[in-house]
Amino acid sequence: MTRRELLTSMSLLAGSRTARAGPRLEISAARLREQLESLSVYGRPAGGNFSNGVSRIGYSDADLAGRKYALGLVEAAHLKARIDAAGNIFVRKAGKDAALSPVLFGSHIDSVPNGGNFDGDLGSLAAIEILRVLGENGIVTRRPLEAVVWSCEEATFNGNTLNGSRAAAGKLRPGELDGISRGLTLFESMRRIGGDPARLDETQLRSGAFHAYLELHIEQGGTLDKEGTSIGIVEGIVALDHYDVVLTGMANHAGTTPMADRQDALVAAAQLTLVVRELVTEEPGRQVGTVGHLEVEPNASNVIAGRVRLSIDLRDLSTEKLQRLGEAIRARALAIAAQTKTQIVLTQTQHAETALASPEVQTVIQRAAEHLDLSYRRLPSGAVHDAQVMAAVGPMGMIFVPSEGGISHSPKELTGWEDCARGANVLLHSVLTISG
Repeated sequence: MTRRELLTSMSLLAGSRTARAGPRLEISAARLREQLESLSVYGRPAGGNFSNGVSRIGYSDADLAGRKYALGLVEAAHLKARIDAAGNIFVRKAGKDAALSPVLFGSHIDSVPNGGNFDGDLGSLAAIEILRVLGENGIVTRRPLEAVVWSCEEATFNGNTLNGSRAAAGKLRPGELDGISRGLTLFESMRRIGGDPARLDETQLRSGAFHAYLELHIEQGGTLDKEGTSIGIVEGIVALDHYDVVLTGMANHAGTTPMADRQDALVAAAQLTLVVRELVTEEPGRQVGTVGHLEVEPNASNVIAGRVRLSIDLRDLSTEKLQRLGEAIRARALAIAAQTKTQIVLTQTQHAETALASPEVQTVIQRAAEHLDLSYRRLPSGAVHDAQVMAAVGPMGMIFVPSEGGISHSPKELTGWEDCARGANVLLHSVLTISG
């Protein structure tokens, strides 16, 4: 979307908003809440309630049930859904000019294990709700509109994130479709949810596939909540480097092996974990590093650990900084291996480039917040999102709403219902502006 196109569409909207839709056009806050609460049933722990969160892992039975619920909402809105080769759900509302590329907006509904009920769900259900409320008000935009529910966004398939959007954009790495998780290959998993991965090349989203992509999401951090700000306008999504690390020592008897003779893989892992924190925090900036997963073998109280597998997650807006941190960690790992008489192998398994939000789309979001008299601020996203992939295809923008206490990926994840509605209405008016 060029700046001229943006300004033209904003001018058209300013001149016709009252006549076409009325200044108070908004989503149904009550309906959005009811739908979020209903979706939470799928993957809820047995005997639990909304506050107990959800485990709706991508491609699981709970995910299938949640997708069926979402498709029911599409039907209730008198719209039709199509499922692409990767299993992503697309819902199109025709515009006045079918030759124009659509405005695409949405998110995902899968979750991490023991996750919350807002991460992804809000953006997905708000997108469907927007199409519904436009239909109820007889509003037809110049450009077509398309809501999307991306499949398996979370890191639930061999640690890989953004599976559906990456597949749709042709960004899967060689061999990924053959990777196995929970007894199924990714190819089989996509087929399980209605996709046809043999046709990924035919259905790939290429440059120009959409006019702009927008995603409403909870912040998953505490900035907006601490400040009491209603809307976050995302400037960009951080780059991410993920490493799998295997540390190999020698399993031996805990009682008979002298301390000086031990090749303790867990001691090496502990030292490496502290090194990650040390290196990430020794220079100023917003970079973060996490060791969040460990597997210890044989994991017995009376046996020295012979093998440990752990993950390293590095994130920052600067790809160069992440590369420098990765090299520093590798160098320190070699020193730890020599000191502990172990072997340490680091394998980079994922790299996601920094994705900058379109300045023009950021301006649209800001104008929508101002139109609705909502406070706002600009900020980066420290979490990855499907918008990160879409930024490589076309102009991208994201809208954040507050996460209470900055908590996410937890059953305690919570965003106030009024904040959910505010974010959905900012998305609504941003979509109206861009679609013309």
